[in-house]
Amino acid sequence: MESSVTVAALYRFTPIADPAALRDALESTCKAQGIKGTLLVAHEGLNGTIAGSADGIAHVVAFIRAQPDCADTDVKYSHASAMPFYRMKVRIKREIVTMGVEGIDPRASVGTYVSPQDWNALIADPETIVIDTRNDYEVAAGTFERAIDPKTTTFREFPGWFRRERERLLGTGKTPKVAMFCTGGIRCEKSTAFLKAEGIEEVYHLKGGILKYLEEVPENESLWRGECFVFDERVTVGHGLALGSHVLCRACRRPVDEEGRASPLYEDGVSCAGCYDERTDEQRASARERDRQEKLARARGTSHIGATRP
Repeated sequence: MESSVTVAALYRFTPIADPAALRDALESTCKAQGIKGTLLVAHEGLNGTIAGSADGIAHVVAFIRAQPDCADTDVKYSHASAMPFYRMKVRIKREIVTMGVEGIDPRASVGTYVSPQDWNALIADPETIVIDTRNDYEVAAGTFERAIDPKTTTFREFPGWFRRERERLLGTGKTPKVAMFCTGGIRCEKSTAFLKAEGIEEVYHLKGGILKYLEEVPENESLWRGECFVFDERVTVGHGLALGSHVLCRACRRPVDEEGRASPLYEDGVSCAGCYDERTDEQRASARERDRQEKLARARGTSHIGATRP
């Protein structure tokens, strides 16, 4: 199927004096170009993923890069056969990726960037500690060989996890190299800055994140296993950024693989094995009715208010 929608994942750490003004400008620019997705704006910068026509995306990216100190905004492109977002949202946040540790500034101190082509050699080195900085449901879909899973449910938990596990991970002798990775690179900007602030000298991270690695490293040379969760309706992607095999649980927003869909606890639009016990019968009944209404609305060619699918 032809991939007609361009998807751009982007971020930039830079001081933004008036986040509200930038939010309004981004919102009007994106809507004028028919762009959908989510952008976050904070005093520390901007972050998000948007999708639309190639020309529309190019217009928005050019607008962002024309802002003060944004010419080098990191942008990763991919494609989808259908619009992966339901609406356009531009939100003001305290942080563009929430770690919750005061004083962490990736512009002042950050780990050493490692290109996708050099990543395999680094993480294959037995003297390197490899840490996946993503959340547990993301790691479940796929990760790199030898990677440690912190089993966090939010990025806010990462600093506490590292401080608790530091001695076990790094030992008490010479500190080993630490290599970290995430989906597109932004979480590693903060996690490597955090480790530097904690006194860890040899800290590395995958430039461009997993998405750039999957795009550039051939599958027959890859140390990646599984698929990569993305925060849109594609759910997961594989090597070459091809569409993955997971679907999204509409109740908890976790990715569900083929085995998970075979579970008696999985019901499309209602629950999966991961969240079944987190919901009551009444909540599942409500989700079932909402999903029924959404499907009826799509059949009529209209949008249901509060829809969870585009």
